[in-house]
Amino acid sequence: MTDLLLTVDQAAERLGTTARFPRRLIAERRIAFVKIGSHVRIPESVLVAYIEGHTVQPVRLRRRSRLGRAA
Repeated sequence: MTDLLLTVDQAAERLGTTARFPRRLIAERRIAFVKIGSHVRIPESVLVAYIEGHTVQPVRLRRRSRLGRAA
């Protein structure tokens, strides 16, 4: 496995948040992590999957046709 293991601070930086957010994700078991002794690491692929899974795509609005509308 060549997946880079990120510290909580590195994960927070990539997410653009404080370290508290990834720590909460870990505590609530909402994201996979690796425990190495007392150290907690987040695999880079897990963080990428989390971001992709929580990305909201924009809604494409249809233009209303002027035909059929009373003036």
